[in-house]
Amino acid sequence: MSTILSYIPYILLALVVFSLLIIGHEFGHFILARINGVKVNEFSLGMGKKVWSYKGKKTEYSLRIAPIGGFVAMEGEAEDSEDPSAFSNKSPLRRISIIAAGPIMNFIMAILFFAISSYMMGFAIPQISKIEANTPAQVAQLNVGDEIVKADGRKINTWSDFLLVMSEQDGSSMDLEVKRDGELITKSITPQKKDDAFTIGINATIVKPNLWQAITNGANETKTMVKETFKFFGKLFQGDVSKDDVGGPVSIVKLSVNMAQQGLAPLMFFAGFLSVQLGIFNLIPFPALDGGWITILLIEFILRRKIDENKIAIINNIGFTILIGLMILITIKDIISPIQF
Repeated sequence: MSTILSYIPYILLALVVFSLLIIGHEFGHFILARINGVKVNEFSLGMGKKVWSYKGKKTEYSLRIAPIGGFVAMEGEAEDSEDPSAFSNKSPLRRISIIAAGPIMNFIMAILFFAISSYMMGFAIPQISKIEANTPAQVAQLNVGDEIVKADGRKINTWSDFLLVMSEQDGSSMDLEVKRDGELITKSITPQKKDDAFTIGINATIVKPNLWQAITNGANETKTMVKETFKFFGKLFQGDVSKDDVGGPVSIVKLSVNMAQQGLAPLMFFAGFLSVQLGIFNLIPFPALDGGWITILLIEFILRRKIDENKIAIINNIGFTILIGLMILITIKDIISPIQF
């Protein structure tokens, strides 16, 4: 019993972090709605029964009983309205900016989370700090202090960029361009397999950044994570991803708790990772997601006429039902066959 109780603070911390991601997403919608003159009826933190509320001049701000997520209720978002400030009465481009603001805010939050993590524990840069004996790096005569500029023809800005390239290797020879004493040198190197992954036997240099360096690294890490996520989704749609590598809410909570136990910095890094996933997932052009709304609004912009609201509602309801069904299936899979961390 005491063991279970010891996990409660970490579970609560994980839920708070996940809620921040949802709240930040909704805050993006809220800010752009206000900028575009759309009336926001309610901005809520949490879900379920209302436990506190404050009625402002134009918006009701509320706290709800379940501290998970939140929402923005805009005038004319789910119903017809003759109010000029209604969401449905704004131009397609203004509505697109409001919808897109949610995912964009997730990317901004990812930069901040990665920056906080970097500032707290430092971050790896693509500069060699150690070369293991009897490895491809030693055979290729790489030196400690070499800065990796390109790997397999791809530019390397961060250590994550290099790891992404290495994750795609199959044991074939590749070119590695490094900077040594201001001079660019190209080495041919053949990765070797170790623990189900290909490696060349080097360690990165860990640096303790100042504030600006942390923010810059946060932006670079976000860019790399976006590329990795698109790569994963591409493999997923092609059927190249094992079901054992796909997780849902249960896996997210488990991994969040694991990160929280390791410390605040690892948890912040994981929050950045989740924020990128949330932003990209919402941009998928599927009904009920932000990407689905953006697709509909782009069609309206091209056709220069509004699509029937009832048809949109039917499409979104079908999409929402499918998403809920998938979420239930993934959750069941999470419980029966959880991801191994």
